[in-house]
Order: sequence, then structure tokens, then C-alpha cells
Amino acid sequence: MRIVTRGDLDGLASAVLLFDVEQIDEIALIHPQDITDRKFPVRSTDILVNVPYDPNCAMWFDHHEHTIKPDNNSFKGRHAREFSVAKLIFDHYGSPRHEKYRKLVEEANRFDSAKLTRDEILDPQGTMLLGFLIDPRTGMGSGYKDFFMHLVKRLRTKTPEELLNEPDLSIRASRYRNNIAKFQEFLLANSEVDNNVVVTDFRDLNRAPIGNRFLVYITHPQCNVSVRTQWGPGRSFVAVNLGHSIFDRSCKVDVGRLCREYGGGGHRGAGACVLDPTHADLEIQEIIEQLVEHD
Repeated sequence: MRIVTRGDLDGLASAVLLFDVEQIDEIALIHPQDITDRKFPVRSTDILVNVPYDPNCAMWFDHHEHTIKPDNNSFKGRHAREFSVAKLIFDHYGSPRHEKYRKLVEEANRFDSAKLTRDEILDPQGTMLLGFLIDPRTGMGSGYKDFFMHLVKRLRTKTPEELLNEPDLSIRASRYRNNIAKFQEFLLANSEVDNNVVVTDFRDLNRAPIGNRFLVYITHPQCNVSVRTQWGPGRSFVAVNLGHSIFDRSCKVDVGRLCREYGGGGHRGAGACVLDPTHADLEIQEIIEQLVEHD
């Protein structure tokens, strides 16, 4: 069977769990929009994890509130509101084999729901650090798919803390930490504030700087929601990510629902969509206006 998921900490933890209970021989990392737009051919042996439903799949696990579900819940797997898909899978199987991953799942819950402290944003440790290292939005460069695959195998026998002491992870962690101050400077210099919204546009950069996506709420504490725009592969689309501040949770806009209006999706507090470059600027401005108007 093949796992089809996102290349983030929740997808990583979910893959580790599934390897222990299903016959997995492959992993595909995709953008959820690829299924929505039918750009990714789903097989009858696929387990879809944290991506939209497709009737061709064998199983589906998802925790997004506004996703389109099949009629009468006629699918194998589970869909429910939960902090992470890893927790859904953990509960769905109830396997004794999974008990050793309980802490990993609990940390994936916190990471995916952005229940992090200021110290964990500025100086992440353990699973939180691993979460930022695996997140493609952190900007660690190419090769993250191979990195993801290696981590799935290694996390089945070692804890995140043990892995972070190994040479290749230690090098990545040092590189990440050495860029935190630079990324904060970048955010201060390249973000614009519109009332309650902080907007950071990465499209003028040949390569995005290294830094975690929550730092913007430290550099711009007066804002309760963020908009981040950057090019997709080959500049074929513009990726837009919206997020409520994890420190000031007063934003009233359901950003997952807002992103659905533009073909994307997400949760109340975090969402994403991909836009056609020919009219992306206009739609980004529409999104910002809605965030300001309905704050």
C-alpha cells in the first residue's frame, strides 16, 4: 500500500504509525490541492492522510473541518475533529504496537494545533525542533522528501531526541538555529501591516530564508492573523498560507473556510490555497480585505 500525505510532522507521525499496522511499501508527499484539482492519480491501494478524500482510495484519515466527505461516511478510515491526524490513527487502531509512540503523537498534536510557547518558537527542542526541520515552509532547501523517508524509518526505533544527536540531524539543527536571527530581520524588513493583518511576500526571493512560520507572530505581536505568499514549483502557481496568531487568538475569521472560496481549505485557525499567477495579486488583496473587515 502507499501512504499519500503532506511532508510535515503530522504526516511523519502518521506514517510511522501506519507502517506498524499496514503493509506499506511507498510514500508519496503531495500538496492537498493536487487531489482537489485531480492532478494526482489516486490508486485503489492508497491510504490518504491529511489530504482531501478521493473515492478511489483504500483508506482515508483526515481532521479538517470543512473537507468534503463521501455520503453516509462510506469509506474505510476515520474523519473527525482532532488536533492531529496522527491522533486519529492512534485512536482508530488502538494497537499495543503504537503505545511506544504516544509521546510522539501528543507532540504532533501540540505542533499541528500550534499550541507552542514563545520559548518553543525561539529555541525549539526535541519533537518541536524536528517539526520545524521537516516543514518545507521552514526553507531548509531541496531533498526534504528523502529526508522525510529516512525519518519515518528511523523514528520506528529511536526517539526524536535520540535522532537529533545523530550527525546529519545535528548539522541540520545547527543550520536552522544559525538562521533564526536573520529570519527575524527578514520578517521585520519585508512584512507589511494592514490593521490586524501582517503580510509577508516571499515572491521576490530566489530562495526563501530559513526560519519557522510562527516567528512572524513574535516580530509582529500587534497582528492577530498572517498572510504568507510564495511561488510554487516552477512559478506555476502562488501558494498562500493564512494563520491566526498563536499568541493573540482573537481573529474571528475562519481562514480554512476563507481559503475554500479560493479552491483551498484548512482549519478555522490555519488555511492555504494556491492561486493562478495571472490574477493572484487581486485575489490576495481580496483575502486581506476580508481578514481586515471581519476581524
